[in-house]
Amino acid sequence: MATNLKITQLVSRVRSSINQKRTLEALGLRGIRKFVVKEKSVTVDGMIRVVAHLVKVEEVK
Repeated sequence: MATNLKITQLVSRVRSSINQKRTLEALGLRGIRKFVVKEKSVTVDGMIRVVAHLVKVEEVK
């Protein structure tokens, strides 16, 4: 069974680098306190690593 991750944006992206802004957009995060549920994969783990200081990640079933 695949693990799903709930990714919540906690911090504004205004003062972030362009790479971090594009990563948030690719994850589907559009604003503070918005969340998405993604299936855990190597790609998503790498994207989370780029914006780890801007988001909170939780495992959901």
